[in-house]
Amino acid sequence: MSEDKPASNFVREAIDQDLLNGTYGRKVQTRFPPEPNGYLHIGHAKSIVLNFSIAADYGGTCNLRFDDTNPTKEEQEYVEAIIEDLRWLGYDVEGRVLYTSDYFETLHGYAVELIKKGVAYVDDLTADEIREHRGTLTEPGRNSPHRDRSIEENLGLFEQMRKGEFADGAKTLRAKIDMASGNLNMRDPVMYRILHAAHHRTGDKWCIYPMYDWAHGQSDSIEGVTHSLCTTEFEDHRPLYNWFLENLDIHHPRQIEFARLNLTNTVLSKRKLNTLVKDGHVSGWDDPRMPTLSGLRRRGFPPGAIKAFCERIGVAKSFSTVEVGLLEFCVREELNKSAPRVMGVLKPLKLVITDYPEGKVEELNAENNPEDPEAGSRILPFTRELYIEQDDFMEDAPKKFFRLAPGREVRLKHAYIIKCQEAIKDDEGNVIELRCTHDPESKSGGPTADRKVKATLHWVSAPHALKAEVRLYDHLFLKDDPEQDEQKRDLAELLNPGSLETLSRCMLEPSLAGATGGQGFQFMRLGYFCVDSRDSVEGKPVFNRTVTLRDTWAKLQKKQGK
Repeated sequence: MSEDKPASNFVREAIDQDLLNGTYGRKVQTRFPPEPNGYLHIGHAKSIVLNFSIAADYGGTCNLRFDDTNPTKEEQEYVEAIIEDLRWLGYDVEGRVLYTSDYFETLHGYAVELIKKGVAYVDDLTADEIREHRGTLTEPGRNSPHRDRSIEENLGLFEQMRKGEFADGAKTLRAKIDMASGNLNMRDPVMYRILHAAHHRTGDKWCIYPMYDWAHGQSDSIEGVTHSLCTTEFEDHRPLYNWFLENLDIHHPRQIEFARLNLTNTVLSKRKLNTLVKDGHVSGWDDPRMPTLSGLRRRGFPPGAIKAFCERIGVAKSFSTVEVGLLEFCVREELNKSAPRVMGVLKPLKLVITDYPEGKVEELNAENNPEDPEAGSRILPFTRELYIEQDDFMEDAPKKFFRLAPGREVRLKHAYIIKCQEAIKDDEGNVIELRCTHDPESKSGGPTADRKVKATLHWVSAPHALKAEVRLYDHLFLKDDPEQDEQKRDLAELLNPGSLETLSRCMLEPSLAGATGGQGFQFMRLGYFCVDSRDSVEGKPVFNRTVTLRDTWAKLQKKQGK
């Protein structure tokens, strides 16, 4: 066991007790069991970090097991995407990628065993009839008329089901438990259904497929899992999990439930995310506005920030909603340490230094990251013609506007102090160019380098600027709890119309010409950005805004007095 374990929680306390009692021979093995019917999202990351970190802290292992029991919704594309997501998060799954479909034969054998024990039967009721017979929370269910078939008849019918002699939905295999149970999951749950559909791994070998509740615990048992960690919606399923294992008398893992992640301004329902993709509200599962891991990766979220976020929110039993600002805080904290500083102008305004020599190119030294002395420095070209941000100039500036205005001085980052002398306008009265002068002795190391001015602006050299497209991303939903508001309005009505702004005439410093997909930077004074891994190509770079420099989480904490 690791000596520097994180602070304890109820999951770790349960494991500690099992280790103390020798329940599993002082062994800890966990698993992460996604269904390959979509892409993983930030909510899955909480489970991934929990399962893999617990296994590592206790000297155990964690399997990645695909719950591939529904061939009509599962695709190899999702399998590959999930494996890529785990590797990106830093978890080595080599040799531990498993599939429930690997156990189809074993699970079938277990089902036959339960039939022989008289605790499973083949039922002819349709899905609607099964729901009708199940009863309600206040009324007991009714036994199926086929519940008391003989063991021999059930064995024969189940074999015919396997051989494909019945149509889809014609029969099911059900556990014989208690139709009057207060727990609806115990009212003779379905174990197998008939589904004539090709499986992405087993092809047409099977036409009966196990239900999740049947496959889950037995797959855990087969793999030797000791602690089956799942979210609290499965708490009511735990008695069924235990019932199957006890009736089969096989290795019995312990199921422990924790609260799933809920995040403001976000939906984490795979069904709803699929709707956003299919209805064209986003460009795909990896759209940078999506909470999918592939979307967050494309947006520039570092894996370390996601893991830090999951560790910060901890593990609890009770339902709660986490501010998305905390996730963004973790991203800023990580990128502040690692991201090189560069200069980029998103909405360029031309600036001419009239007293600077035409044709002269001066090389200025600029540090790459003040937080990391080992990051070194780079050379910036400085010329007579520059670009600055349109928002950094006002012709009629109010008293508290300290940036550039007629007659006012500012410093250009890494360069000189300049003074605005004139604003050139087009026929419609729009400012299209600034004419300025500079103090040639105000550069770093010069006689007037320490002269104080109230603002420092970023800039790029016009002749050397790299033209780029920059995409400014914001929250996909305006409301803090879009899933709750969806009960009153259509999900599409809750979308933030300003979640994406595309700027096509941005000017960046030339050092960014060699940046590669996924590489992240801090655009000074603007935010953190990364090269888009899908659309950016040589000669036509595309950058995505990861997060702004504004620390909304810190402001929220200050407001709440924390």
